[in-house]
Amino acid sequence: MPGPMLADIRIAHSRIADAISLTPCIQSHTLSAIVGCELFFKFENMQFTASFKERGALNRLLTMSDKQRAVGVCAMSAGNHAQGLAYHARRLGAPATIFMPIGTPYTKVARTRSHDAQVELVGANLSETLEIAQEWARTSGQTFVHPYDDLDVIAGQGTIALEILAQMTAPDIVLVPIGGGGLISGIATAIKALSPKTKVIGVQSRAYPSMIQALAGNDLPCADALTIAEGIAVKTAGKLTREIVRGAVDDILLVEEASIEQAIALLLDIEKTVVEGAGAAGLAAILEHPEMFAGRRVVTPLCGGNIDLRILSSVALRALVRSGTLCRLKVSVGDLPGSLAKLTAIIGAQGANVIEVSHDRLSLALNAKATVLLMMIELADANSGDKLIGALADAGFAAELSVHAPSPP
Repeated sequence: MPGPMLADIRIAHSRIADAISLTPCIQSHTLSAIVGCELFFKFENMQFTASFKERGALNRLLTMSDKQRAVGVCAMSAGNHAQGLAYHARRLGAPATIFMPIGTPYTKVARTRSHDAQVELVGANLSETLEIAQEWARTSGQTFVHPYDDLDVIAGQGTIALEILAQMTAPDIVLVPIGGGGLISGIATAIKALSPKTKVIGVQSRAYPSMIQALAGNDLPCADALTIAEGIAVKTAGKLTREIVRGAVDDILLVEEASIEQAIALLLDIEKTVVEGAGAAGLAAILEHPEMFAGRRVVTPLCGGNIDLRILSSVALRALVRSGTLCRLKVSVGDLPGSLAKLTAIIGAQGANVIEVSHDRLSLALNAKATVLLMMIELADANSGDKLIGALADAGFAAELSVHAPSPP
C-alpha cells in the first residue's frame, strides 16, 4: 500500500488546523554554539496533550463517519497516542477505549483517564497490547486507530513538516525520532516533495532498533529492554511505515541511553523546556554524532513532554553527577561540639553547598571519640574539588571526595 501524498498532508493540515496548536519552531542559539550547528527545535511538547500525536489521531477521527464516531474508537499506546486520541475523541463525542502496556508511566495513564477514556492496562509490551486492542476492536465494533501504521495518522503527523518549512529557511537536515515510524513517514513524505535537498535522518534508541532491523530484512521483535525513551520503544516497525522510510529517509542513527539523558537535561537547563526521552532523541543524535551536523542547519521536533516527574528529577541529579559538581565527601572528625560547624564553615567558604549529611559513629576503624561524616555536596564548579580538599587538610581534616550517585528521589 503506498503512503500518503503531499496533497493528503495538506488536506490533513487544513482539516485539523482549528484544533491543533501551531507550535514554535525557533533556533536555540546557546545549544547551536555548544553542538556546532544551527539547531532549531519544533516545540511539539507544547501541544495540549504535550505531544505531536494529537495531529494524526485527530485527522483519523475527522475522516470517520458520524456513525463510526458514535460507536467509538480504541487504540494501543504507551501514552502519547492514547492521550491525543482520548482528548479529541471526547471533544467530538466519541467513546474511547485505550489499551496500555503494564508498566506505562503513571503520568500517561492518569492523563489519558482525565480525558474520560476507558483505560485498560494489559500486556507486557506494545506488541502484546496491540493484539489485545485489535481483538477488542473486532468484538466491540469500535474503530481501531493505529498509532503509526495508518495512512490518515501518517498524513496528520506530516503536517509538522509543512509548518517547519513555513517557519524557517529550508533546513539541511531534519532529525526525527522513530518508534513505529509514523512521524518520520509523514515528515519525510512532505519534506522530500517540497525540499528535496533536505536530508531526513531518523533516530532510534540503541535498545530498540526495530526500524533498522526491519529495513535489513530482520523482522524479529526487539528484546525487552529498559529505556528512558519508552515513546519509541517499539519492538517491531510498522509494515506500512517501513516501506515509506525505505524510500524517503536518508539514514537512521542509534543513540545511547546516556545521550538521551544528557539531551533531556540540556533542554531543561538551557531551553527551560520539559521533554520525554523520545522527544530528546534528535538532540541526543547530534551530541553523539556532531561531525555529521557541523555547520549545517538542523531541525528536530521535540515530539513529546510527558515524562514522569520522578524520572525527570533523577535525570537532573544524574546530570550534576556527570558534570562533576555533585559529589560525596567523607570526612573524619572528632565527635565534639562545634566540629560540624567548623567543617561546614570551610565548605561554605569554598563556594560549596551541603545537600545531605549523616554520621557514622560505629566504624571500628575510628577512635571511640571520633566520627565519620558522609556528606553530599554541590561544588561551585567541577574544578573546585581539589581546592576544597586542600582547605580541609590545612584545617586538620582528613577528607576524601568521590563522585556521588544520588539515591532515587
